[in-house]
Amino acid sequence: MTSSFVPDSFALPLRLEHPQFHLRPLCIRDVVKDYDAVMSSVEHLHTQIPPEVFHGVWPDPAMTIEDDLADLGWHQVEFKNRTSFTYTVMKPDESQCLGCVYIFPPRFTDAEAEVFLWVRKSELETELDSILFSAVQNWLKTAWPFASVSYPFRATN
Repeated sequence: MTSSFVPDSFALPLRLEHPQFHLRPLCIRDVVKDYDAVMSSVEHLHTQIPPEVFHGVWPDPAMTIEDDLADLGWHQVEFKNRTSFTYTVMKPDESQCLGCVYIFPPRFTDAEAEVFLWVRKSELETELDSILFSAVQNWLKTAWPFASVSYPFRATN
């Protein structure tokens, strides 16, 4: 079994609240809303998530809801095992998935954690991407045990 990515004594943050959204652990119950967010944003996501991140082009334009369910199940198991952490970004009323945040062990940098995030294409004009990015940066600094966090493949200016 792979060792935990964070100390066993660390209480994992289960929510990040913001007036425009909240983050909570992604789970298989989110499949319908997650699938809608992903499939409505395929081309946009291809520009946001390089193939290196998920070991191939993601999302596959032919992805089925069953494929997405398998992905969500895998992310849920990784969260439970504390080997990586995937959060869904939801509207405050949970009516729509707005994106995802992935907190992974480092593969591309010397940081203690690497973070990838995306918002659905329909939210690009709302500035949600930059708002989410700023909120996540602050959250990682204040609520997580990492001394260094990297956002590979993302301009952080």
